Amino acid sequence: MRIKTAMLALVTLAASAMPLAPAYAQAKIGVVNVARLLQEAPQAQAASAALENEFAARRRDLEATQRDLKAKEDKLAKDGATMAEADRRNQEKTLRDGQRDLARKQNEFLEDLNVRRNEALGQLQRTVLQEVQNYARTAGLDLVIADPLYASPTVDITAPVLTALQAKSGKAPAKP
Repeated sequence: MRIKTAMLALVTLAASAMPLAPAYAQAKIGVVNVARLLQEAPQAQAASAALENEFAARRRDLEATQRDLKAKEDKLAKDGATMAEADRRNQEKTLRDGQRDLARKQNEFLEDLNVRRNEALGQLQRTVLQEVQNYARTAGLDLVIADPLYASPTVDITAPVLTALQAKSGKAPAKP
């Protein structure tokens, strides 16, 4: 029994001492900082500008309505004591209705803006993912890891992917 145990221990020790590194040495790994790509990609800046342009008119309308209601509120506060009771109640009701309508329009605006922002972010994420995959195929990478805790700069592919995104958008790469 003692011989079998000793033999099993010897076989286990010999098997664990066999080098496994060559199997792992063949894999080419790259890491990418997705947050940096989403922030610095020209497509992100273009999407942000497009959203701003798309919602600028509604934002201005809401701001104008808010200023009008503030002016009516100030006028009511200033002249309310000298107004007839019926006029004062009528203006208070008009002011409350306007404030409710403004709040409803602001909520609709924010919902619409969030829906469009999420659509644009989804499209941007798909574009970035596609570009990372294209780069990985071209560079012959076996594995790409997004946002690791630590990675050597030699395996970081963020800058080349960002350059490819800039080239795809037609903008010149920024100088570091």
